[in-house]
Amino acid sequence: QVQLVESGGGSVQPGGSLRLSCAASGSGFSIYLMGWYRQAPGKQRELVARISSGGSTNYADSVKGRFTISRDNAKNTVYLQMDSLKLEDTAVYYCNAFHTLYGHTFWGQGTQVTVSS
Repeated sequence: QVQLVESGGGSVQPGGSLRLSCAASGSGFSIYLMGWYRQAPGKQRELVARISSGGSTNYADSVKGRFTISRDNAKNTVYLQMDSLKLEDTAVYYCNAFHTLYGHTFWGQGTQVTVSS
């Protein structure tokens, strides 16, 4: 079992920055594929960024060049640095942990990010 707790959400103006954190408890954090997803009102949840146990990353086209995902295995934490935020980045952001071998997946409770002028 992995418990995930997100933090760092809030309100920001367009062009601003936020840094989300996801702290994991439980065993085996370093072997999980970690991801950030988001869900805007009336829309499906979508992948924002993922980072493998080895540090390989991939991003949704809509956030490439603006968002950076990273992980600190010593702290059992994954981060999402969000720069140049746009109105359309407004959503609830969820942290996800996925065990690539056994298929186990865990979700955090979500943190609200609101971009408005």
